[in-house]
Amino acid sequence: MPEGESLPDGPLGWEGYDAARARARDRTGEQESVVCGTGRIGATEAVLISFEFGFLGGSLGKRTGDRLEAAYSLARERRLPVVSLIATGGSRMQEGMRALLQLQRVARQSALTRAAGLPQIAVVRDPTTGGGWATLGAGADVVLALPGAQIGFAGSRVRPADADPYAYTAEAQLAAGHIDAVVPPGDLRATVGRWLTLLTGGGAGAPDAVPALAAPPAGLGRGELPDTGWDAVVRARSPERPRAEAYLDAYFTEREAIVGDRCGGTDPGMLCGFGRHGGRTVAYAAQCGTPTLPSGYRTAARLIRLADRLGIPVLTLVDTPGAANDAEAERGGAGAAIADLFAAMATARVPLTTLLIGEGGSGGALALSAPDNTWATPDSYFSVIAPELATAILKRSPDRTRATADQLRLRPQDLVSLGVVRGIVPPG
Repeated sequence: MPEGESLPDGPLGWEGYDAARARARDRTGEQESVVCGTGRIGATEAVLISFEFGFLGGSLGKRTGDRLEAAYSLARERRLPVVSLIATGGSRMQEGMRALLQLQRVARQSALTRAAGLPQIAVVRDPTTGGGWATLGAGADVVLALPGAQIGFAGSRVRPADADPYAYTAEAQLAAGHIDAVVPPGDLRATVGRWLTLLTGGGAGAPDAVPALAAPPAGLGRGELPDTGWDAVVRARSPERPRAEAYLDAYFTEREAIVGDRCGGTDPGMLCGFGRHGGRTVAYAAQCGTPTLPSGYRTAARLIRLADRLGIPVLTLVDTPGAANDAEAERGGAGAAIADLFAAMATARVPLTTLLIGEGGSGGALALSAPDNTWATPDSYFSVIAPELATAILKRSPDRTRATADQLRLRPQDLVSLGVVRGIVPPG
């Protein structure tokens, strides 16, 4: 037994601590607040970490840290994903700073497991607060939560008296982009099973494997090419043109979404996640035809870095008039978010494939485009700037916008001749 653990009432000599642990053992049948082992969820074997909230509120102490370190070490040794079922009130007060130091220990084990290319999934139960949320929970690659679960760094007894209780719920955390889904208990096994299949199905567990490129989806819209630049713009802006959802539905047999930038924001105009195509996993980030928010760029960057770490190829669908350019977007760090996505795309080691399915508005679209592997549909255009804005900048009259569109050479066939895209993908 580690030094100090055998002392009466623990390392602090906290009166009654031994008796409290004994009562917890009698009540729960467990020796500690966490139980670790291996098991199969669907077809995938995983290391499982499950908290017992009835044992001192699922709190983390030194022995809890011992078990968690052993679980992560086993995951790396056997190259297994980690699934954590969390319900905890935080660090164990009766062990003082000795307990709090376990958070550094858990964070290190999680980081080592991440560096080994192994996925981590957290299932957040009620309640999950304190250091358990800030390490095992929020630090996981995919975070699922049970409906109505209390989630937050601050527990219910240490929050400001006037704090909005809704802010500490699973639903609020989803809306703020801090978790990926709220899953009813009856759907949990199937959902976690699908996630494990996806995250281990694209090269994870084989760090030396080189994943193949994802083939670009077939076009879903019109097949003939636009005659003029302005024709290309009108077609790309048409509400009748197929959008990202239609392409994703046609391309994938199943898919699961990641949600949010983990910085307090979500963008419904940027769809990110993992899906199955041709029997293997492909990650996707898809713009939906709206101006992309800073949170959308950050979510896409999160997706690409996760896929890169797990050895999963990435498909991106470009369709935006450009980055959101209002004051709120600037306050939200639009420039930094776009820069971060450019960096994630530039440094990814896995193959990237892009299909331009609609509008390609300036750098806000280029940030999501794969260098040297971008394709276009006949319903698309890509431009350094929107024709209307180019006309204004050049101090031309509005009736010259169509001519300006032609000068910009933004049609799909122009993009091929300029070497901007590799080819045009016709309807399948």
